[in-house]
This record gives sequence, structure tokens and C-alpha cells, in this order.
Amino acid sequence: VQLQASGGGLVQAGDSLRLSCLVSGGTFSRYAVGWFRQAPGKEREFVLAIHWSGASIMPADSVKGRFTISRDNDKNTVSLQMNSLKPEDTADYYCAAGYSYTSTWSLYDYWGQGTLVTVSS
Repeated sequence: VQLQASGGGLVQAGDSLRLSCLVSGGTFSRYAVGWFRQAPGKEREFVLAIHWSGASIMPADSVKGRFTISRDNDKNTVSLQMNSLKPEDTADYYCAAGYSYTSTWSLYDYWGQGTLVTVSS
């Protein structure tokens, strides 16, 4: 199973970005997919996760009301829509897939490379 995250970039505070995670191999429709982020010098942080059925885990307080997650099982893709971005959202964003529907990063089986999001003030 391979995951490819894309969509990161440099934006200004208040802008929006949409990250995508393409999952190849395995049975995508049976995986939960999570997004995590890691800023320099900080620990990995849960952002959002989505169940194969489309249900999503309550996001971290830091992104609640600004970030949403969705999936397209026909395209094997999970998207993270990020609105009203803040400088503190700057981080490498990673997507992960697995059979555990959880906010705990260590319980995911497959990881993609990160995509960097930089938000300037």
C-alpha cells in the first residue's frame, strides 16, 4: 500500500488549501485514513481521520471549524480542506491509512511522505 500526499504550499494567513492523499494498493474502501501534522521541534499531532463509511473523528481543537475531511472511494483519495489558515498551522502534513479508526498515529499501518504547508502572517 502506498500513499501520496500532495497540495501543500506557501500561503498567507486566512487563505485556504486542499491537501489530497492518493492511496494505491490494498482495498482502499476498507481503510480509515488520517491526517497528522508535525511542526519543527514539535511532536506529531492528529488533525482529522475518516472512516471507510465516511464518518469522521472529531478534529483537534486547534483546527475545529476550519478543517474538514472527505473521501472519494472511487478515486482512492482522501482530501483535507483547510480554511482560515493560521501561521501556527505551518507543518509537514502526513496522511496514513489502516484498519484502525483512531486519532493515535501509531495505530496506522501505512504512511505517505509529508507535504509542507507554510502559512505566512
